[in-house]
Amino acid sequence: MPAIHFHNVSFRYSSAIPVFDDLSVSLGSGWVGVVGANGAGKTTLLRLIDSTLQATGGRVELDPSNAIVVRCPQTADDIDDNISKLANSWDGEAHVLLGRLELNRGDLDRWPTLSPGERKRWQVAGALYQRPDVLLLDEPTNHLDKDARQLLLGVLRRYGGVGVVVSHDREVLNDLCRRTLRVEPGAVSLWQGGYDVARQGWDAEETAVVEEYQRVQSQRKKVERRLGDKRRTAAQKESQRKRELRGAAPANKDIRSMAAKAKFEGGQKQASHEMRLLRDEAERLRTEAADFEMRRRLGGELFFDFEPSRRPRLLSFTGPLHVDDQILVPDVDVAIGRDDRILLAGPNGAGKTTLLRALLAESTLEPDRILYMPQELTRQETKELVASFDALDSRTRGRVLGIVGVLGSDPKRVLATELPSPGEARKLLLAMGLGRGAWLLLLDEPTNHLDLPSVERLENALAAYPGAIVVVTHDGAFARETTTSTWTIEEGRIAVG
Repeated sequence: MPAIHFHNVSFRYSSAIPVFDDLSVSLGSGWVGVVGANGAGKTTLLRLIDSTLQATGGRVELDPSNAIVVRCPQTADDIDDNISKLANSWDGEAHVLLGRLELNRGDLDRWPTLSPGERKRWQVAGALYQRPDVLLLDEPTNHLDKDARQLLLGVLRRYGGVGVVVSHDREVLNDLCRRTLRVEPGAVSLWQGGYDVARQGWDAEETAVVEEYQRVQSQRKKVERRLGDKRRTAAQKESQRKRELRGAAPANKDIRSMAAKAKFEGGQKQASHEMRLLRDEAERLRTEAADFEMRRRLGGELFFDFEPSRRPRLLSFTGPLHVDDQILVPDVDVAIGRDDRILLAGPNGAGKTTLLRALLAESTLEPDRILYMPQELTRQETKELVASFDALDSRTRGRVLGIVGVLGSDPKRVLATELPSPGEARKLLLAMGLGRGAWLLLLDEPTNHLDLPSVERLENALAAYPGAIVVVTHDGAFARETTTSTWTIEEGRIAVG
């Protein structure tokens, strides 16, 4: 059976801080999910396995050494060699793959117009057709709707080699994977089970670490209090001895006797010894506390100073839903109440994004009271977002930066960059809406470009948000946590329920 072995692997980009240092782990057959924050090194790990990158220390060993490794990157912009080989093959295996993923060879003639989800299915199918011993997938379900995800998962479950999947899609991580590789700055750990099971394990471990840290700190404080009491007692006795000597008559031999002096000095020596022991114990406890790896976490609770709308209905749309001359849904009649939390569902191309934009176009709300988040922010839109943030008053800026921190990004980093990363830009956009007290959030795939910890923080933020939400998402777990009703667009109709 094929396997991947990391032997004391280190890697760094030029002279930067190491991405990995002394990594040793083995991955056998079956699927392992790779999770971690953006920039932690997940994609770097895949590129070390397929030899696109070379370790700067240690080695990555494939077993067997001639194992076939295929990596599918996040994007599928072009028709690669694997796709071409599959499309030009007419054997039974090619027919089975195309059938199971519902692919048509004629699709390649219109490649530029295919959706990202359709291209991803072609990419994975082409990779599987190479019969790889090791299959590496980087965010394979981005832009896939529910049906396309199920098609893909059905094929991937049949794969028998070493599968490594980087994903923030918890349904994929739980359904497909039996092990989870957690990548953090300076540390990589392998856990049994899918994401939910693995997370229970590391949460319990981190809770134990925190409790032990708190125990050590509490013990240290007690020792330091005892040390302080000893010092004060010794100082008081020293002062009392000096006062007695100054006030005693020259003939008072009891005060000035050698025995009294020896008794006082013996007591002070004993106190000095006890203080030295307490100092040593306090230092040991300080060192022990410092040895705990207390992970600094951005995030926390959101408390909204929220003024609800007096309007029971915030937005509505009536009429045909169309793109240019093409009518997607001939008869639409929907409205959004001030407390509604709506999942906008349906297959790719049904009109979900079009409906969000139609609702936005019909809005009579003040601009600060509605937030629209598109699937992708262009470079120009990101620059305009930063300019809008810079123009805020200091109080609102502080509130927005606080929300950015809650969502898992360092506010200092947001302030220091002229052009935030896609993930940071989405957090800043959402924080702008929440910080200005928006009544309605129209969110189109809000988890795009977010790592899994950030997705979970976003869930918590939206769960606490008291306004209205309409969200398009293919992340089922995210939808369950943030919405309570569903609008489904399918086959030219919209069902509200």
